[in-house]
Amino acid sequence: MSEHDSAAKTLFVGDLSLGAEVAELFILSAAQRGQAKNGPYWRLEFRDASGSLEGKIWSPQSQAYPELLPGMAVRVKGRVISYRDKLELAVDALRILSEEEKAGLDMACFMPASKHSPESMLAELKGLAEKTLRHKPWRKLILSVLDDAEIGPALRLAPAAKAMHHAYVGGLLEHTLSVAHLCLRIADHYPSLDRQALFAGAVCHDLGKIWELSPGLSIDYTTSGRLIGHISLLLEKLAPFIKKSGLEPELAEHLHHLILSHHGTHEFGSPRLPATAEALALHYADNIDAKMQQVAEALSGVEDSGWSSYNTPLERFLFRASQTPDASLGVMRAKQASASEQNEQDNDAAARPLSLFG
Repeated sequence: MSEHDSAAKTLFVGDLSLGAEVAELFILSAAQRGQAKNGPYWRLEFRDASGSLEGKIWSPQSQAYPELLPGMAVRVKGRVISYRDKLELAVDALRILSEEEKAGLDMACFMPASKHSPESMLAELKGLAEKTLRHKPWRKLILSVLDDAEIGPALRLAPAAKAMHHAYVGGLLEHTLSVAHLCLRIADHYPSLDRQALFAGAVCHDLGKIWELSPGLSIDYTTSGRLIGHISLLLEKLAPFIKKSGLEPELAEHLHHLILSHHGTHEFGSPRLPATAEALALHYADNIDAKMQQVAEALSGVEDSGWSSYNTPLERFLFRASQTPDASLGVMRAKQASASEQNEQDNDAAARPLSLFG
């Protein structure tokens, strides 16, 4: 491949189909050596803003690349093939861009990002905090965390995961805001819940991913992320904020439990099982938001009455059902009714829906 080929990107992963000839720029989001019968090979993942595509370099060509690392910018020549019912890039040639060439790339072409403005999402989250947290120590704690010079800017960029859900720039903030909204809706239905503690847990539960994952051209675990994990990292980072907030010890202890138990089961890395009603509510809100985002990604581009490819995290194929006529109108009316109901609740706390807990 030419050392002077163009640095402009014109073809994206989302544009590729079976049989397509490819000569394009990508970021390596994964690179792993393997051993086949005929010699060593590279298993790679090529990424841009539209998605990712696996690819392989077989021996003896693979031996021309002694080192390939996640985060490298590469120009690839090859063709799209089908392997085990999945599209894959068969690499004919690959050139690693120099740091100077990489610096000249338009990063917006390579970094998947939330469809929502980070500034607007953060402003909305702060607005919910000011509205919900009437207990001054809770309000002081959460707003000081969101306004922190390290946490605020990092939260605007951080992904929520390496691959499972919301794995893109701003994904953590999008997920946090969504979980916060879900928790408030759950608290509306079950008024015996400590609404403020639940909301605080929703805001904080995944903030440790700011230090667990490295944002940028290749999302990967930091050394601290691998050695300690986002839950323990967060508890350490929160300690001075909690101390300055004046939050009562028993409320601080509950917040710790909400964070420690939000994964729900030991199997999924939860140091503690949810032992309060609020902890259970947070776990299920967190889980449903992650699952719905996975479903949305899996069904992206699938037409009505169509099936997705096999989804490994969810362990199933997913079906896009035909929608009930005028469903969009129904959603609009539901939102209007919800907004009206929320206004009534703000004016009169006693106007909440009846709870199954009495």
